[in-house]
Amino acid sequence: MNRDSGAPLYEFFAGGGLARLGLADSFSCVFANDIEPAKASAYRRAFGDETMREGDIWKLSPADLPGQAALAWASFPCQDLSLAGERRGLAAPRSGAFWGFHQLIERLAHEKRAPDVLALENVCGLLSSHGGSDFMALIHALDDLGYRVGALEIDAALFAPQSRPRLFVIASRNVPAALISSGPSEPFHSQGIRNVVARLPDGLRKRFVWWRLDTPPKRNTRLADVLDDEPQGVAWQSQEHTAKLLGQMSTLQRARVDALRESGRREVGAVFRRIRVEHGERVQRAEARFDGIAGCLRTPAGGSSKQLLLFVEGDQVRSRLLSPREAARLMGVPEHYPLPAGQTAALHLVGDAVCVPVVRWLSQHLLAPLAGVGIERKSA
Repeated sequence: MNRDSGAPLYEFFAGGGLARLGLADSFSCVFANDIEPAKASAYRRAFGDETMREGDIWKLSPADLPGQAALAWASFPCQDLSLAGERRGLAAPRSGAFWGFHQLIERLAHEKRAPDVLALENVCGLLSSHGGSDFMALIHALDDLGYRVGALEIDAALFAPQSRPRLFVIASRNVPAALISSGPSEPFHSQGIRNVVARLPDGLRKRFVWWRLDTPPKRNTRLADVLDDEPQGVAWQSQEHTAKLLGQMSTLQRARVDALRESGRREVGAVFRRIRVEHGERVQRAEARFDGIAGCLRTPAGGSSKQLLLFVEGDQVRSRLLSPREAARLMGVPEHYPLPAGQTAALHLVGDAVCVPVVRWLSQHLLAPLAGVGIERKSA
């Protein structure tokens, strides 16, 4: 892939580098770090060996980082902040890696090399983790480093046919008046953000920034637009498997499928299996959506996390798994990006990443202006 050009960027918890793809119009990555060997390997396949440093962020020192970056990006682990991670919070081993990032920025500040802008990405569960105390601790920690801090909740569905709300905490040493609003505004300042900010201590609340971010044009793509007729490496399920999937639907869900069959239209729905408690018993249910949007991509840890596709074409109903390349398209990843060869590895990489067009919009309309960077398009 082409080398990006722009202001210097440090990318922490880099995964396969999807944030870098979104930032590449304005920022040039000079250092990247991830602790997972498989992700570091995928990053190197995509961008080369030059910038990736594999290992624990706690073991990094300022001497490992070249020069001074305009922006540091950190998609720190979310497992302990989401419901799947039992909400253990920032003190837990994985999400506690944030403090390794914080320590590194603090030490860079002592050398007068701290980036002017920090961008942290995580699940929206951070807002309510431990009653909001984890979010407050993060805001307080960045404020103590001399940054003005604000937060935005952005759903990838604004840009791509995938429901994927994520929280972006943006911290900057410089706060131009043109980039702030007098208060919260739709669609990026959710009620969750408003509620937790209202509970901040007075001084911290007064310094909190309501970032101004332009709303993107209306999305014009649907789930069906990113799907292949015959995807590589993914087989159609047998009629028996499809019948079992339909049998796992609730009465209401099944009625919707039957109505689509009777209409004769071709529709594609995204399906997840979930455990529901009904009449005191745990029941596995298949839940489909036919609104042109996929459910949030997840890492393929189990059957319930694997997203299925249900194709309704008149009387014919077929089903199959979402392919890795289709999942990558839902994340805005270009076709030339080299996905891992194995299906599970590829789905894990994209399911644990950030949506590229979300990052690109955030970069062009907030991060680059904060960093004083002019936007220059890369050559294709």
